[in-house]
Amino acid sequence: EMNPLNSREGTTILGAAVVDDVLAVIILSVLISTTGTAVGTTAASSNLLLTTLEQLVYFAAIYFVVRWLAPYMVQIGQRLMIPMGSTLMAIILCFGMAYVAELVGLSDVVGAFFAGIAISQTSAKETVDHHIEPVGYALFIPVFFVSIGLNMSFTGLGKQLGFIAVLTVVAVLSKQLGAGAGAKLAGFTGASSLAVGAGMVSRGEMALIIAQIGYQAKLMSASRYSAIVAAIILATLLAPFLLRWTMDRVRKTAE
Repeated sequence: EMNPLNSREGTTILGAAVVDDVLAVIILSVLISTTGTAVGTTAASSNLLLTTLEQLVYFAAIYFVVRWLAPYMVQIGQRLMIPMGSTLMAIILCFGMAYVAELVGLSDVVGAFFAGIAISQTSAKETVDHHIEPVGYALFIPVFFVSIGLNMSFTGLGKQLGFIAVLTVVAVLSKQLGAGAGAKLAGFTGASSLAVGAGMVSRGEMALIIAQIGYQAKLMSASRYSAIVAAIILATLLAPFLLRWTMDRVRKTAE
């Protein structure tokens, strides 16, 4: 809304956010496969070495999906005598990769995430996005946020206020200072570095997805889950104010 998306700061924030999400999903999958009890995973192996090997093969196969399979499926979809052929193929790819991810002990969100990346590299990107967006906002996104709320417990949340405050401060400072320092090392000015850090503060839906999967995999208690969700919400609400303040500084510096 402030129209800095195509600026140097905006493109850096977008690129860093994608890398941030990819790394978070991979780390989450490793944690679930090694220390958690993944819900719905029917093929979890007692042999950690074999499970790790299967997961490495899966991540290696993602390259072939992005490079060849996704474009081929899009071409098939475009040849089908139906108006939403490409979108249908994208959904098949999404559910298929999510299913295989669970078979090798990863979270299904890993498969869905990389399926989205694969489709985004094809010529059908805008078409699929146009068709999927109404379905997402009308059905899947509301259901997701309802599931987040249903898992929250307000019992004893008052005792967690200190933890929530500390977690929120750490969430803001770690992104503001960490991403800002990275931008500074990359040659950005002081004001631009602050803007990049502010743009990375917001946790958003990926953080909520990770928190929910971590809770379902029994990596955290109900009280900790509720506190983490509260901190995510607070950090996300603070981010626009920080970004507006820092982008104003960038504009003043440029004048």
